[in-house]
Amino acid sequence: MVSEYEKIKLLLKNKNNNNNNKEDLARLRKAIPTFECTPGCHDCCGPVTTSAEEMSRLPYKTDTEHEAALDEYNCVHLGPKGCTVYEERPLICRLFGTTPKMPCPNDRRPDEMIDVKVEGQIHHYIRNTRQVLV
Repeated sequence: MVSEYEKIKLLLKNKNNNNNNKEDLARLRKAIPTFECTPGCHDCCGPVTTSAEEMSRLPYKTDTEHEAALDEYNCVHLGPKGCTVYEERPLICRLFGTTPKMPCPNDRRPDEMIDVKVEGQIHHYIRNTRQVLV
């Protein structure tokens, strides 16, 4: 049986982890190099997982919208002209094209690829946060 003290300690730990997640997310987003995508391309846009923290930044979509997107193997935020949440897109989406492990199918890339250490930190963040299917 868990004592009230342990419950409070756990709540505080989770609260601190959420704050750390926000800080980690902001730091990692800044560390990912950017590049120009091919206009209208959505070759790397499919269903992906994202952290609950990142999901909270995205517009709400209904279960029906999610199911329709999944039926087409698309992301629910993919619109007729590409990503509708580009500025808020999840880390995994930002990583596409910035590392040889996830190349852009159109050979686009930043001038300098992502630092290997930062890429490892992103994968660590993804492994250690609750992930939701987008």
